[in-house]
Amino acid sequence: MKFKNSLHMMLIGMLSVSYVSAQDAPAAASGGPVAALERVTLEDFEQAEDWKAKSTSPLGETKTLKMIQRGLIKDVFDEKSTPDAYDVKTGQYSDAKQEERVGKNHILGVKTFFASRGFDRVEVSPPQEYIIKGKARQVSVWVLGRNYRHTLYAKFRDYKGNTHNIRLGRLDFFGWRKLTAPIPGFIPQSTRYALLDKNIKFVSLFVASDSHEPAGEFYFYVDDLEVRTDKQEAVYPGFEIKDNW
Repeated sequence: MKFKNSLHMMLIGMLSVSYVSAQDAPAAASGGPVAALERVTLEDFEQAEDWKAKSTSPLGETKTLKMIQRGLIKDVFDEKSTPDAYDVKTGQYSDAKQEERVGKNHILGVKTFFASRGFDRVEVSPPQEYIIKGKARQVSVWVLGRNYRHTLYAKFRDYKGNTHNIRLGRLDFFGWRKLTAPIPGFIPQSTRYALLDKNIKFVSLFVASDSHEPAGEFYFYVDDLEVRTDKQEAVYPGFEIKDNW
């Protein structure tokens, strides 16, 4: 009986080790490595004099203003999260990275007037659309809210010429916050880094007015517009030959 119990325990131990080994096996054994996303800054607004704003409302004044940042930019829900201190290599926030950003202290302000509640919107765009190399997976921007329920969107254009509006979130908070949204898979993008003519382009940011907010002047401020992209190419026999000649 003791021999049977010992044999039974040995079998259980062997199965447990096999299970753990299977769980710890590299991703390549189950279909390839997990793609690493690269953090790309599209605009830090240090050279944002050429950004333009336009509004659907004919009333009031609509304009942009490159401004010197006043005070610290910290997420209202996470004070450890700041745009200055992020280290791409470690994926963490550090004082060393914050020191590298000395002198990069400008933000972009947008002023407009909403007359028709739930209809008007203001759009702010760079002088030219930004081509995003690789397959874009995520977009984020730091925005200063004044506790209005207006909603911020990012607009992209695919290689077919169609535009796509990605909802970043409401501005119903006081202070700075990093708004982030995934880029849906149904937006056509090149699956290969070499085919730059099929990559999506960043077009603009825009705020849509909320039907429950009163009409009047509206201000908002942005900094550090970023995307996360997958620049890992599929590996297969012949992938080394690039179709870019």
